[in-house]
Amino acid sequence: MYNFDITRPTTVDEAVKALSADEAQPLSGGQTLIPTLKQRLAMPSVLVSLTAIDEMKGITQGSGTLKIGGGTTHGEVAEATKGSFAGLHTLASKIGDPAVRARGTIGGSIANNDPAACYPSACMACAATIHTNARAIAADDFFQGMFTTALDEGEIVTAVTLKVPEKSSYQKFEQPASRFPLVGVFVAKHADGVRVGVTGASNNGVFRWTEAEEALSSNFSPDAIKGLSVSAEDLMGDLHGSPEYRAHLIKVMTKRGVAKAS
Repeated sequence: MYNFDITRPTTVDEAVKALSADEAQPLSGGQTLIPTLKQRLAMPSVLVSLTAIDEMKGITQGSGTLKIGGGTTHGEVAEATKGSFAGLHTLASKIGDPAVRARGTIGGSIANNDPAACYPSACMACAATIHTNARAIAADDFFQGMFTTALDEGEIVTAVTLKVPEKSSYQKFEQPASRFPLVGVFVAKHADGVRVGVTGASNNGVFRWTEAEEALSSNFSPDAIKGLSVSAEDLMGDLHGSPEYRAHLIKVMTKRGVAKAS
């Protein structure tokens, strides 16, 4: 580690002001940032902790929606959705280990947009709106590639609103060492159609499998995607799995998700 200053504002306005300083960087749960600092892959001179901002915490049930504060931990999301939002409960309850779920936050995960993060798939499948200190951004426009989002410099994810589906399931083919998904698929059946968010597979980050969405919107059954295939082009390949293997897993995890949701 190295020397740096840290400030802990108690309001979003104070945090935005603190982030206007040169080389300032926000710190939410710190599950990605702290290891990055230890390896000196990033060396901000000021960390702006968001952990004391109460207005960024908590979960609110709306009319067909769920609004989650950006500072809400994975464990809190898992507990609040138990028995009411199957896909999101499964997703949040299987992130990392208990220590990660006690510290990591949904806002930090969304803002970081790791290509294997779980929440972005839920955001895509549940037609989420990402709220910041300055605006509201549709999930389809927010996630723009590996570790890339629509956030401007100094902009903070304050909350996310998800459309609660009629049925949902999150299926994760887990890499056992990191507990990140080699492929994660979130299937959400809404009144106006089905959305399928895929994470962990693409060099371009999270994406929607639109061909499966069209087929499942007409027939919400695993058999509906039996004849479909996923192109391996632009999918990741590493020692854990080739692009072709990940393409295969996308279809398998989607079929499992539909079966589980049904």
